[in-house]
Amino acid sequence: QLQFVESGGGLVQPGGSLRLSCVASGFTLDSYAVGWFRQAPGKEHEGVSCLSASDGSTYYADSVKGRFTISRDKAKNTIFLQINSVKPEDTGVYHCAQASPRVHRGVCAPLFSAPWGQGTQVTISS
Repeated sequence: QLQFVESGGGLVQPGGSLRLSCVASGFTLDSYAVGWFRQAPGKEHEGVSCLSASDGSTYYADSVKGRFTISRDKAKNTIFLQINSVKPEDTGVYHCAQASPRVHRGVCAPLFSAPWGQGTQVTISS
């Protein structure tokens, strides 16, 4: 059974940093691409960053390039999202999930249309 447990969110002032973590179970990071998806208030989920399992290629949404960094710890089956220079528009609930294998083609989308987990709330405000 697939499970994702996100953590690390919180209230941060603009310009600050935070690191999100996602412990995955039910599969290994060697086998599937993974990604972070953000749901801003009143909006649909947006793929902000994805990481390929095969070649390590990454995708970043234009709005986060240069500020977000996705990484993984295979031994811990954990995915991270380092967020620097945060902006108010980064506010939202962040979920992690398996992603489409087409990361190398600039695709960052959930692999399955399964219900989202709890996620972790990120609020950027002064």
